[in-house]
Amino acid sequence: MEENIVDIIKEKLGDKLSNLTQPSLRRIYAQADPQDIVAIAKTLFWDLGLRFSTATAAQIENGFEILYHFSFDKTGQMVTVRTLLKDKDHPETDSLSTTFKAAEWIEREMHEILGIHFRNHPNLAHLLLVDDWPEGEYPLRKEQKHKH
Repeated sequence: MEENIVDIIKEKLGDKLSNLTQPSLRRIYAQADPQDIVAIAKTLFWDLGLRFSTATAAQIENGFEILYHFSFDKTGQMVTVRTLLKDKDHPETDSLSTTFKAAEWIEREMHEILGIHFRNHPNLAHLLLVDDWPEGEYPLRKEQKHKH
């Protein structure tokens, strides 16, 4: 019988993940520190064969939350790794685009819309907003008032 993906993830990444839960057969969640996200992504993608699906981000009360979603296509399970960026004014983390190119556009979007900086990203140029959008204004930041 094939080994359970949760057990494999615990074995490979147990020291880098916390709050690893499986609330349903197809959904697996874990928490990670921002400094570990690249190592985690490399293990999930290259070692365990999970596909990077997308990432989502939101501004929350105590900073910014990024959810990285990986699909285990063999079983249809989705593994979501949550990381919290606590610097409310200058949120920053390492780019996953150095691990796989699929992260480039979603990181550009999160940078542009929320102002999250992704270290080592090859091109954080505008993706969605007009080219003359004011520098330092991010449409989904709660504390900003936008004139556009």
